[in-house]
Amino acid sequence: MPPKRKKEWFDDDSFWRDLYPFLFTKERLAAGDDHVEKALALAKPRGRAALDLACGPGRCSIALARRGFTVTGVDRTRYLLDRARSRARRASVPVEWVRADMRDFVREEAFDLALSMFTSFGYFDEKEEDLQVLHHVLASLKPGGVFLMELVGKEVLAGIFQPTTMETLPDGSRLVQGHEIIDDWTRIRNEWVLIRKGRTKTFRFHHTIYSGQELKDRLAAAGFEGIRLYGDLEGHPYGRDSEGLVAVARRPRARRPRGSGERA
Repeated sequence: MPPKRKKEWFDDDSFWRDLYPFLFTKERLAAGDDHVEKALALAKPRGRAALDLACGPGRCSIALARRGFTVTGVDRTRYLLDRARSRARRASVPVEWVRADMRDFVREEAFDLALSMFTSFGYFDEKEEDLQVLHHVLASLKPGGVFLMELVGKEVLAGIFQPTTMETLPDGSRLVQGHEIIDDWTRIRNEWVLIRKGRTKTFRFHHTIYSGQELKDRLAAAGFEGIRLYGDLEGHPYGRDSEGLVAVARRPRARRPRGSGERA
């Protein structure tokens, strides 16, 4: 049985339902195919069993399945998984959809590839739970399996940060986004105000932000090796002017002795 936890911002399904048109535009969903193609070229998995962690509406899961991978998509949000199932049916591809918290999901030595895309890491109030997730991903990979993460790095965020931004959809809906860096530049706190049909709804949430070195250290602490950082899915070097932060790391082919990077 998964442990009982206090509710956090991402447990509110209305966040994902109401903001879905902004978070998952047609263009962003369509780009999933290209992103997966580039991720595969960068990660070079040695087999065809894939885990899409925090899969959302399945944009990467479906793209992997189209390429012949056996795919497991994991997400804790029922609404997003329902959207993923519908999209997979329309695409006529098989995907195993699992509703689970990434802090709990582990399937020992089952996958050749694990993906964490679209800044789906660092959501938790307890920062050490990020390390727990990485331990579970490591355990879920086969020896020699590869993990690719895509997120907004701290160096990139420092260069593009704006306290307030706004986005408008063709139907007139607006999303006003307020951002604040807190906790000594380790978290970003957000207040998003959705304005639709004359009504407003406010969402407040936060997540941890990682520098390239901090993410690399976390992956190493979890037991990954061969960790490489890139500035995008095309493999350009990582830096302040990058599009984002992409990390590629492998599970060792043989288990390291406890005390040399593994949690006791």
